[in-house]
Amino acid sequence: MPDTPASPPTSLPVIPRPARTEPGGQGGLILTAATRVSADAEARGTLTWLQRELGAATGLPLATGDEASAQVRLSVDAQAGLGREGYRLIVDAEGAIVVGNDPAGVFYGAQTLRQLLPPDAYRDAPLGGAVWTLPAVSITDAPRFRWRGAMLDIARHFSPKREILRFIDLLAMHKLNVLHLHLTDDQGWRIEIRRYPRLTEVGSWRTESQVGASKPPVFDGRPHGGFLTQDDIREIVAYADARHVAVVPEIDVPGHSQAAIHAYPELGESGLIPVGTQWGVFDEVLAVTDEVLEFYKNVFDELLELFPSTYIHVGGDECPKTQWRTSASAQKRIKDEGLADEDELQSWFIRQLDEHLTARGRRLLGWDEILEGGLAPGATVMSWRGEEGGIAAARAGHDVVMSPTATSYLDYKQSESDDEPVKVGTLLRVEDVYTAETVPPGLTEEEAGHVLGAQVNVWVEHIDTPRRLDYMVFPRLSAFAEKVWSAGERDYSEFEPRLKRHLERLDAAGVEYRPLDGPRPWHTRPGVGGWGE
Repeated sequence: MPDTPASPPTSLPVIPRPARTEPGGQGGLILTAATRVSADAEARGTLTWLQRELGAATGLPLATGDEASAQVRLSVDAQAGLGREGYRLIVDAEGAIVVGNDPAGVFYGAQTLRQLLPPDAYRDAPLGGAVWTLPAVSITDAPRFRWRGAMLDIARHFSPKREILRFIDLLAMHKLNVLHLHLTDDQGWRIEIRRYPRLTEVGSWRTESQVGASKPPVFDGRPHGGFLTQDDIREIVAYADARHVAVVPEIDVPGHSQAAIHAYPELGESGLIPVGTQWGVFDEVLAVTDEVLEFYKNVFDELLELFPSTYIHVGGDECPKTQWRTSASAQKRIKDEGLADEDELQSWFIRQLDEHLTARGRRLLGWDEILEGGLAPGATVMSWRGEEGGIAAARAGHDVVMSPTATSYLDYKQSESDDEPVKVGTLLRVEDVYTAETVPPGLTEEEAGHVLGAQVNVWVEHIDTPRRLDYMVFPRLSAFAEKVWSAGERDYSEFEPRLKRHLERLDAAGVEYRPLDGPRPWHTRPGVGGWGE
């Protein structure tokens, strides 16, 4: 992004807020059946997307024309000084031009162009009778951070492919560019691994699920399961790539591995165990033998075939050391490797995977527990237990993605009302997400440069349907998107009117978000208790 100050708050109801907006005079461009669109070679992917999405909503043909005759023109110009993922959008009565620094920039410019139209531009079929007018305007824009992500947990409650594709569309709508897929946990293994078929044959389903967080636990008595085939993954990755969203896979080790141990008991310290049915942190962990490491290296090798992402997430969080303290093989490993204790044993385990991934041109990403016992040289830290892990990693010269629970966990309660469904964690309102600063205070400029960006996390223990997912994610995701895209001061009183207009787009897109004034009666879950303060 060029070094220009952000413009004053715009009256345009665009989210995230563009860096610079200037009025373009009277009138604007009216899209009609005669409107033609064009793109250069690098922008053709966005042209295809725009024709499909706007064509469906407006009923207009938006036929492809040559550059001279087209009213809407898309192009890439790396010499335009727009910065990584930056774009310029100019609309007047004669036409609309989107110029991107790169193909991603063109795509984000087209997303902004769509927001300039009436909210019905987000429907899948035309309602009839609309006049599709783009206001005259000049917008120059680029993101503040390169990592603008959301984690979707599909291990606790499985999301089928169609819902993941829809989620990707909603990320792209908000100019987010990372989908972190949490693929494995105690309660299920959700990705096909050809070499180890039992991971999905028996590890992808459980006999029942805990309902809420009451103690003693209450269960629903209903089997739950599902997994993505490797062809499903290829489709998801290709679909995301066309929308400039990188898909980062997570295989959680060495804790949160009950489903894998159920499928292959030799992986664990306690023999055959069931796939988890209860939420929480449990003592069952992976053994640290050569055979277990070889197993997971093989698993990650299959992942590398499917996911082109530079980053591969290995979890590393919430790994109790109880079993290792009494395990002969774990204690032998500590002695043989000259390790200080079980914390350093976990670090050793992660380092083996780091070396494996680095040798294949990838980078290991893990939750901030991977700092304990010493950080693997090439690792990137995802800071979730507050900001401390991110600060420590950045000061040590490691890249960081900020994701602290208090401002990033979208399963956390949205008000103190008893009507909120399954209230967990601490209060996290839309305005709390919006006003939280991504870069921790106290970092030097060089240290702050290691903050790649941020992401929100959607843990789904208590989110078991797409409707509940919508309720918990939106509109907080919209606030987060502006936080990680837009530079400059953030004033929630300025943001809220734009958000209210944005909710009309979500309505048109069929997103069942939480209303700003609180839940509707059908959003509640009477009698299902949560946890937290």
